[in-house]
Amino acid sequence: MWLPFLLKQLNSTDMQTRGLQIPVDSIYAVNKSSLKDGVVLFGGGCTGEIISDKGLLLTNHHCGYGQIQSHSTVKKDYLTDGYWAKTYNDELPCKGLTASFIIRIDDVTNDIIPALNSKMTEAEREATISTIAYSLEKKAVEGTHYEARVRPFFTGNKYFMIVSETYKDVRLVGTPPSAIGKFGADADNWMWPRHTGDFALF
Repeated sequence: MWLPFLLKQLNSTDMQTRGLQIPVDSIYAVNKSSLKDGVVLFGGGCTGEIISDKGLLLTNHHCGYGQIQSHSTVKKDYLTDGYWAKTYNDELPCKGLTASFIIRIDDVTNDIIPALNSKMTEAEREATISTIAYSLEKKAVEGTHYEARVRPFFTGNKYFMIVSETYKDVRLVGTPPSAIGKFGADADNWMWPRHTGDFALF
C-alpha cells in the first residue's frame, strides 16, 4: 500500500518498467485533473469509480451488498433477482450511505513532530497530537463543506491531513443477481482469474 502523492517518488520507475504507458501525472496530480478525481471512498470502507458525467459510480457487489439487502423484500428480492433502475426516478435512495472524494492530501509532519518529545507520557503525546490535528483540520476546511482528518503514517513518523468532500445522496442504480455478483463468495475475491460479476452501480 502506498500514498498516491508519493507515486513519483516511490513507484513510478517500477510501474514504467512493468509497462505503464501513461504519464504518472495522469494517475495523480494535485492541482490538475487525473485518475485520482474519479476514485471514490464508498461507504467508508470500499472503493468505487465514477464512470459518467452524471455521477454514476461502479463498485463491488459485496461493497453494496448491505444496501441491496436493505431494499429487498420477499416480493422484491433484489439480492436474488438483481435490480436495474430504468429512469432516475427508479433509483433507490440508500440512507446513511456516502461517497467521498479526496480533495487534497497535505503533509503536516512538521506541524506535529517538533511539538513531541521523549519525556512525554503516551497520554500527553496523544493529547498534543490531537490538539494540533484539530486546529489544522478546522483551519483547512473553514468556509467550505469539506472534511479534514489528520492521520499518522509509517508508525507515527509522518502525519498527513486528508481533505475530502462527501456526498450523502447515494442511490442504488443497478445490481446483478447474487448468483452472479457474489459467485465464489469471499474466497474468490482474492483469487485470479476471477469468475464472478462482482459489481454494482450507484
